[in-house]
Amino acid sequence: MEAWQIWVIVALIFVIVEMFTTGFAVMCISFGCLFGAGASLLEWDIKWQILAFAVGTVLAFVTVRPLVYKFFYKKENEVKTNAEAVVGRRAVVTERIEGELYPGRVKIDGDDWKAISLDVEPIEVGEAVEVVAINSVILTVKKA
Repeated sequence: MEAWQIWVIVALIFVIVEMFTTGFAVMCISFGCLFGAGASLLEWDIKWQILAFAVGTVLAFVTVRPLVYKFFYKKENEVKTNAEAVVGRRAVVTERIEGELYPGRVKIDGDDWKAISLDVEPIEVGEAVEVVAINSVILTVKKA
């Protein structure tokens, strides 16, 4: 078996290992193995093959990995959950809110939350409000 074949087999093993891991790091090592295989095909000495492997791995980490993260790990597709999901939603006031100093209560999807007003004017019971922020378990709301 020739050296370039060993490099390719090792590259394939790293591709298989990458299927069971996250982060695309092992795949970058696989790219480095392909550089080593190319150096072997050019009949370079083993020390130059290892250098080509190292250069290929570093190049993959610097160029390919950021591109993969850019296209496959987009933040805009994240679904907000738990408390973060209430920001931007509408709620109904169940207890009068009198500014920031006198909090009231609002109801969203059957859940009752303590709320303060973004404005200084009071918000009466039954009015619709929009949640603009959340701080711990207290919602900051404004009139909808």
